[in-house]
Amino acid sequence: QVQLTESGGGSVQAGGSLRLTCAASGFTISMGWFRQAPGKEREFVASINRDGGRINYADSVKGRSTISRDRAKEMVHLQMDNLNPEDTAVYYCVADRKVWGQGTQVTVAS
Repeated sequence: QVQLTESGGGSVQAGGSLRLTCAASGFTISMGWFRQAPGKEREFVASINRDGGRINYADSVKGRSTISRDRAKEMVHLQMDNLNPEDTAVYYCVADRKVWGQGTQVTVAS
């Protein structure tokens, strides 16, 4: 089974940027990101299919985030700009809607 490894989380000030990366150990069709804030349910953030022709964003991050994919390296990136404290959460990579990474913490200070 494919395994996912996330990186790029951290702590930033409001208005800052972070770039999350997820590396898959094998072939994947779709990849994406979810996030879970303390006391809240896990929610969709963004997704991209293999050739990058189908991209979706949650309304909460649309216009501030860009998802991209490197098929050769089986990687997906999530560039997040103009971060605000409401973006604080553990961000999880997901592949083919069924394989999950361990998560990476993003903390945005006001």
